[in-house]
Amino acid sequence: MKVSLSWLKEYVPIQMTVSDLADALTMAGFEVEAVIDRYAYLETVVVGKVKAVLPHPNADRLKLCRVDRGNDTVQVVCGAPNVTVGMNAPLALVGTALPNGMQLEASVIRGEHSEGMLCSEIELALGVDGSGLMLMDEDLQPGTPIASALRLDDFTLEIGLTPNRPDCLSMMGVAREIAAIQGVKMTLPAFDMPAAQGDITAMTSVTIQAPDHCPRYSACLLDGLTVAPSPYWLQERLRSVDVRPINNLVDITNFVMLETGQPLHAFDFDHLAEHRIVVRTAGQGEPFTTLDQKERLLADHMLMICDGQKPVAVGGVMGGLNSEIEDTTTRVLIESACFDPISIRRTSKALGLSTDASHRFERGVDPDGTLFALNRAASLMAELGQGNLVDGIIDEDYRSSEPPVLSLDVDATNNLLGTNLDRDRMGSLLSSIEFGVEKDGDAGLTVKVPSFRVDVARPQDLMEEVARLSGYNQIPTTFPSLPSEGVTPLPMMALRNQIRDILSGFGFSEAINYSFIGADACDRMQLVEDDPRRLHVPLLNPISEDLAVMRTSLIPGVLEAAQRNISRQQTELRLFEIGKVFFPREGELLPQEKEMLVACWIGAADKAAWHAKERPCDFFDIKGTVEGLSLVLGIGGLLFKALPDDGCSVFRAGHTAQILHNDDVVGQVGELNPAVVDAFRLKPPVFVFELDVEVLARLLPGTRQMAPIPRYPSTTRDITMIVDQDVESGRVLETAIGFKEALVEDVYLFDVFVGDPIPAGKKSLSFRFVYRSAERTLDDESVNTIHQDLTHRLIADVGAALPA
Repeated sequence: MKVSLSWLKEYVPIQMTVSDLADALTMAGFEVEAVIDRYAYLETVVVGKVKAVLPHPNADRLKLCRVDRGNDTVQVVCGAPNVTVGMNAPLALVGTALPNGMQLEASVIRGEHSEGMLCSEIELALGVDGSGLMLMDEDLQPGTPIASALRLDDFTLEIGLTPNRPDCLSMMGVAREIAAIQGVKMTLPAFDMPAAQGDITAMTSVTIQAPDHCPRYSACLLDGLTVAPSPYWLQERLRSVDVRPINNLVDITNFVMLETGQPLHAFDFDHLAEHRIVVRTAGQGEPFTTLDQKERLLADHMLMICDGQKPVAVGGVMGGLNSEIEDTTTRVLIESACFDPISIRRTSKALGLSTDASHRFERGVDPDGTLFALNRAASLMAELGQGNLVDGIIDEDYRSSEPPVLSLDVDATNNLLGTNLDRDRMGSLLSSIEFGVEKDGDAGLTVKVPSFRVDVARPQDLMEEVARLSGYNQIPTTFPSLPSEGVTPLPMMALRNQIRDILSGFGFSEAINYSFIGADACDRMQLVEDDPRRLHVPLLNPISEDLAVMRTSLIPGVLEAAQRNISRQQTELRLFEIGKVFFPREGELLPQEKEMLVACWIGAADKAAWHAKERPCDFFDIKGTVEGLSLVLGIGGLLFKALPDDGCSVFRAGHTAQILHNDDVVGQVGELNPAVVDAFRLKPPVFVFELDVEVLARLLPGTRQMAPIPRYPSTTRDITMIVDQDVESGRVLETAIGFKEALVEDVYLFDVFVGDPIPAGKKSLSFRFVYRSAERTLDDESVNTIHQDLTHRLIADVGAALPA
């Protein structure tokens, strides 16, 4: 947003230097990105006194002028008809950059040297007269800079506004803020409405068919107008903010928009079919040619301003080519409306069409400001266009709400901002920008929000106003209170980090995936129809179709990561991911969240080397990873129970175990179903475990105690037994440990054998018992007695037999 200092002075007396004003606006929340001296180009233009005028020897229409520039006299070739001896006129010296872009240099014109240029008003952008030299006061001293001689002093401030401040997309809005900064009152522009004649209701009408898109539409009518160039003051105002003048009628609509922030549109009344306005939404695919001469296809959500037969403007964005102001226009209908910001934003984005009007409408304009802007424009058109105002105004108002009235707690405001402002100070700050303020109780304020502040809707917005008006630089700087003692991390966070460290130590790499997966992930995982993981939480605005629902399992993400790695020839993979899965809850907006851990192992367990062959990973490698993880975490007593063939469709039948701890299901481990592997474009075998981290957290030991290294030696005894092939070694170990023999330090399986001479359907399991005492060296007789007793009990409990 660009504002002119001289224009602002029409509404508020500015008592600060331009640099101080820029700093003050910045500290009030309006970042001044640039301060531009509008007349800097006149630095090398001085008052020149014509000392002599001689005919040019080689051109009838040119003259040789001797011009005093203060310290010396230069020769200038001039063709102006009004140049005379003794006159003062602007002299542009060599090196001047003129407003038209020309760089002035010493030159030879028709054989005569010219060391400057005598200028007209239009050549210096100081007026519209280009018929002759600009006449200056004869009392001015030659060589005086023209900016000083004419008291030309104006700056343009370029302000970077945030989208929530549409009220400051106008001169009056910025002037209001300056008035508050200086503690003075802003003056609204004064104007008199001309005498009116006729009756507008007999000549035109406005029908709003889409009040949700256009809650208010105001219009007035003028006739007998003359289209002509705008007067210099109006052109100067527009040029000061880089707006190109067009003609008096169009320039007035731009001027009032820049002044008030309310976009206007002027229709040629004689081009409106049936001389009426209809506000409706467009038909899907309806064509329309805008003022930029481009045909656009409209959508059914776009607001259109129509006459009795056809569209004449895209509401709030741009007018149509079929109703623009022309040189022959004599009757004008002025539109001043309030449109729905969301509707305008959608239309502008869809059409790729951004204008000054849409920029304001899509941020929100003052719904109470339509009539003021309309009357301001009508009075100027009647004056500058020498026309007549038709009596009456059409004002269709469908608004259903008033600006909010909010309560502001003084103590809560100070606590939030870190300030110590009293109630009176807060009230005066808000009153300075035209908020209605009344005291409420002992420590509160009731604040009525003005209609032009469409961004203020809650008490926190008022607190922000207090902060910026009092000055962000006035808020004291404090440092956070840092406790000297260490902060204990959350238990789940500590466990998560510990799991990462353990698995990284086991050679696994962490995968980090989106919490979203494709809706087809359940089918690719071969889940049965009643599996709860098929109940997804859908996303309202997914990134892509492949990321349309919240994940209910981490397996798809890890397998996708594995596939991407394998496609890049990384064929030996150990990946894990720890994160949340999400399940819908009936009657609840937010889903149920559960922390899970998944790891997969693909490829070799041991690579080929000079002393060993490559060994592919198998079920026992991934199972050993789970056992190693539980061992480091201090969780004992995990039981791996084989699942039946139909126990889990994700895993391969007969190659999967459920991980249990007493009555808790910790997770599953095994080889993936080949159909699942194929669906994720991998090659079998793929081994995976999936653990419930929340269950692991419950199983963590409260404290872990250190034990000294044993002083006394251990001794071992073995048991070999024949059992049915479906008997799990883990069950045998669990039974042996369950005896709780004090001298048994450890029990582990060290051999499995199937085949001759073992009977069919049987297998041989060999276990090693480690015996040790913390108090003495064990003798063979006592160990043998204990071991024989344990052997008989174990064989009896598991239904085994000793080998023959």
